Amino acid sequence: MDRLTWFGLFAVTAMLICYALENRGRGYILGFAAACALGSVYGFLQGAWPFGAVEAIWCLVAVQRWLRATQSSTRFI
Repeated sequence: MDRLTWFGLFAVTAMLICYALENRGRGYILGFAAACALGSVYGFLQGAWPFGAVEAIWCLVAVQRWLRATQSSTRFI
């Protein structure tokens, strides 16, 4: 596997882990947003622009969820 493939594997794995742990704290929601941003970068670098665009939208949705969670809670992780 080349470096780009390893990068994509890391991004998608981070997304999965953070998504699974979101109920444990809002830090995981922010981690999910960051992992979605990495997934978006991967998609565009790979040439799969629809994947990159959808991941960018997921990133924005996750940031909004994190902001709402920040306003309603004082627990970070």
